[in-house]
Amino acid sequence: MKLKVKNVEFGYNSTLVLENISMELDRSEVVGIVGPNGAGKSTLIRCIDRILTPRGGSILLDGTDISKMTRMEIAKEMGYVPQTTTRVFPATVFDTVLMGRRPHLGWKSSDEDVDRVLKVLELLGIIEFAMRDFNEISGGQQQKVLIARALAQEADILLLDEPTSNLDIRHQLEVMDIMKGIVRSKGISAIVAIHDLNLASRYTDRLLMLNGGRIFAVGDPESVLTVENIRRAYGVEALVKSDGERPYIIPVRPVKTR
Repeated sequence: MKLKVKNVEFGYNSTLVLENISMELDRSEVVGIVGPNGAGKSTLIRCIDRILTPRGGSILLDGTDISKMTRMEIAKEMGYVPQTTTRVFPATVFDTVLMGRRPHLGWKSSDEDVDRVLKVLELLGIIEFAMRDFNEISGGQQQKVLIARALAQEADILLLDEPTSNLDIRHQLEVMDIMKGIVRSKGISAIVAIHDLNLASRYTDRLLMLNGGRIFAVGDPESVLTVENIRRAYGVEALVKSDGERPYIIPVRPVKTR
């Protein structure tokens, strides 16, 4: 599955949030979207999944504009993990993940659907919560449930909006390991909006750095995560070191302004 974003623009009334955004995603690739608060990371993810409708440009899946696809057709191709969830109705963890099978369901769930749900619950280490009410588990556990729901979709593209935001360090690494492992083993792709530059460096193949709704830098982590780019985009003085494979960032201080 090939994803192409071409000259996308999005705004609310007279406020432009994204301007002239273009990118491509290849099979078995993880692309990270980074940038300061308000840069447009989540907005871009939501435009790609057609939760939001761009005011200009196009988003193509294997050459087909998603504006011509139904919601169900998009759900078969892309699995979306939101940054937060609103607790609306009671449902067990199992049933919440089973909702990810909806694009594939007939009148009722099959043994294959149930088996797929159990496998992703086991993979993410939350099988013990299967019969718990989703509203009663912790924020970090809820985040893993939402990731499990996206994996249960068996989509060719994962769209993850801050998937580690409610997780401690250990579970951040576990979730990112699982995500990248699935991308590599299944030959699918992922776009990850992420605040943590060190996680972005470690787990992505390419980075798209946004600032003010525009593309500020694009390329591999080494070329994007530079001292100068971090200073200009984030307003932070930082040290950029290498562990021999990838850069890692040590924030030092905010850039002084007169």
